Amino acid sequence: MERRNFLKISGMIGAAAVFSSTLAACSSGDTGTSTGADASGAAGSLALTAGISYALSTGFDPMTSSGATPFAANMHIFEGLVDLHPATREPYLALAAADPKQVNDTTWEVELRKDAKFHNGEPVTVDDVVYSFERVLDEKNASLFAQFIPFIKSVKAKGDSAVTFTLNYAFPLFPTRISVVKVVPKAVASKDQAGFDAKPIGSGPYKFVSATKDDKIEFAKFADYNGKYAAKADTMTWFLLSDAAARVTAMESGRVAAIEDVPYLDVDRLKSKVNVESVQSFGLLFLMFNCEQKPFTDVRVRQALHYALDTESIIKTALLGNAKAATSYVQDTHPQYVKADTVYTYDQAKAESLLKEAGVTSLNFELLTTDTSWVKDIAPLMLESWNKLPGVTVTMQNLQSGALYADNVDAGKFTVVAAPGDPSVFGNDLDLLLSWFYRGDVWPKNRFRWTGTAEYKELQKNLDAAVKAKDEAGAKAAWAKAINLVAAQVPLYPILHRQLPTAWDSAKLDAFQPLPTTGISFVGVAPKG
Repeated sequence: MERRNFLKISGMIGAAAVFSSTLAACSSGDTGTSTGADASGAAGSLALTAGISYALSTGFDPMTSSGATPFAANMHIFEGLVDLHPATREPYLALAAADPKQVNDTTWEVELRKDAKFHNGEPVTVDDVVYSFERVLDEKNASLFAQFIPFIKSVKAKGDSAVTFTLNYAFPLFPTRISVVKVVPKAVASKDQAGFDAKPIGSGPYKFVSATKDDKIEFAKFADYNGKYAAKADTMTWFLLSDAAARVTAMESGRVAAIEDVPYLDVDRLKSKVNVESVQSFGLLFLMFNCEQKPFTDVRVRQALHYALDTESIIKTALLGNAKAATSYVQDTHPQYVKADTVYTYDQAKAESLLKEAGVTSLNFELLTTDTSWVKDIAPLMLESWNKLPGVTVTMQNLQSGALYADNVDAGKFTVVAAPGDPSVFGNDLDLLLSWFYRGDVWPKNRFRWTGTAEYKELQKNLDAAVKAKDEAGAKAAWAKAINLVAAQVPLYPILHRQLPTAWDSAKLDAFQPLPTTGISFVGVAPKG
């Protein structure tokens, strides 16, 4: 099975506004757990606590949830047929009782785990599994995850304990890719999707108790869970601490046992008191252009801005060395890494030459970025690099992620964007990582507006050839072509891949591991004392 990464995805908005208006201190009556559950740990109870960097920007329904924090929470609340450990990315059987069985090139069968239950006490049935896949595949639901399973033609029950998948074409990554779909109770989710979004019910080791926007999320142990990673604490509380100083203070004071997204300036100080580790991630800062707006319709202009960035200096100054300049679409630690034919090392002379070739003697634009703290640290240095170019003047505006995409990018009101992204939350194979930004309508059509080009059509052929290749060598060759194409065209392309520091107190946590993407996981983790 292919390994997979876990965590943050930024930029997708979902039903944030609707969710926010209904969230403020909602609790799940369906789980039978009251909001009065002592999530901070009363005497005699075992509790897990964490400081989370990102706010609740979407709901919890795994068909639509796109926010970093609810997605991380869902890894504890819901199960797929197969799941991948958030830290190790090793696949394991979740609701599946055995490895998916391949009947022929386009047919797979999966047996369900016996006696699995949802948090409301109802059994997990084959009908729930079929429904969970069908709702994602249904175009009317506009699920973000449909683009990851286009190979599925149909899902049918096989008796009372198994499901049969019929594929549109052979897809060797089937056994792990199906983990992107989480199983939900049909009776609840189909009745009131909005209510389910705010009060999720899954079959995972922890039950949702309550969520208070900009404050905390509370969970409780699900006693009837019979899967691989049973909850090892009675309660779990995630404090939503978007302010970096507040997270560090919570860690130092002992209010929490772990925090994500440690500020780089605080790493050394925290290391003297607790465990801190930085893990190389796919998580990238990308540069995205409106490819329908001149002069960014010209690839030479897009390339020039990449060559003009002194990325190594930016990494050293803004991130204190905690990143690697992009030499491909994926980081150099990725198992399928191949160095791109085009690598954007700092070369101001080449940038000037490209602009001259494109006939651009005067270039004025506004860079839009997210208000993520580390992006705000980087952005002024990007402007400094670009404004050294003759005839180039760049200004900047930092926006909240929701405003950046909903009010500007999706409306076509932008020229250049620098923002974070990490589709490795869903998987680590190249097909999935490339498909996130370069397939479907969301990014290539509605955002960087590149689908009308011959290069886009060629890219689709390369991506199709890779997933339909008869052997690994054929897939690698097709993926290499795809990577070289996006590296040369750069409609959206990484500037760097971050290293992510996490802090935790090993005196309070047993078996805790930092993640290679933003977030916290307590899957398989036990509190000490």
